[in-house]
Amino acid sequence: MESRVHADETTLVARLRDGDEEAFAEVVEALYPAMIAVARGYVRTRALAEDVVQEAWLGVLRGLDRFEGRSSFRTWALTIVANIARTRAVREARSVPFSAFEPDAGGPSVEPERFRGPDDPYPGHWRSYPTDWRTLPEGKLLSDETLAVVRAAIGDLPDAQRAVITLRDVTGCSSEEVCAALGLTEGNQRVLLHRARAKVRARLEEHLDA
Repeated sequence: MESRVHADETTLVARLRDGDEEAFAEVVEALYPAMIAVARGYVRTRALAEDVVQEAWLGVLRGLDRFEGRSSFRTWALTIVANIARTRAVREARSVPFSAFEPDAGGPSVEPERFRGPDDPYPGHWRSYPTDWRTLPEGKLLSDETLAVVRAAIGDLPDAQRAVITLRDVTGCSSEEVCAALGLTEGNQRVLLHRARAKVRARLEEHLDA
């Protein structure tokens, strides 16, 4: 679906401006997961995020005549979501900019206890090496149970990490789009993504090793 949105944005925007309901349905299906991910980075609940996204769609439709193509349509739409979500967060007294997470971004990506201590043989080495997933049956990697573990692991991440990994790895946004939508620097986006992926991988290792 992503390619259908990006294949010809000029034609897409023209169809939307003409009130083409099929074009609108295509865009909603393609962008809704990413929009929810952005909103959830700012507001407390899924229900509030859905309210933000609904309001954002109205903003997208009302602003179509002002869309000049200086960024991709998806980036423009996600920025509208972020602006509305930040306003809603202020209303909820939960206005925490993503940049506030940056000082914590230098912490360990993998729990220190997964490595041997100074009094153990081979200090600093893994206690047990991560599973080589290439040796596992594809069916196990793609099973509903494994995918549920991934979804739960992502859901348990801190807000900023969850938003970044969802946008990058679930909805396929580029790093540039994520930075624009969430107001992140490229370095901060990269660190948040690395930390999120490390935590999800750790949960997967526990599941697969079991």
